[in-house]
Amino acid sequence: MVTDKIYGLLGLARRAGKIASGDSAVEANMKKQKVALLLVAKDASSGVTDKFSHWCADLKVPVVTFGQKESIGRALGQSPRSLVAVLDDGFARAIRKAISETSTESSQISRR
Repeated sequence: MVTDKIYGLLGLARRAGKIASGDSAVEANMKKQKVALLLVAKDASSGVTDKFSHWCADLKVPVVTFGQKESIGRALGQSPRSLVAVLDDGFARAIRKAISETSTESSQISRR
């Protein structure tokens, strides 16, 4: 299943040290302009979603809405996470490709 592939890629990227997750870690990497892709959980709060979506639009960082906080956290081996910043271009491309293969009902890609 393609969803399992996405979660697998997230776990692999975390083990490679190419992920920042959680509001403060994502914010720190956004300030350093090191984010290649921002993944936002579908059940993230609207305040968090709006704040980071606008910020990504300003920096021209792609934003992907995918999955639930609990599932994303489990894939990373952490507590539930609403935000995940992918810091590597290769992992970002692979995750975007895998998400584009899923149906539009389960994911949405925003090119900002």
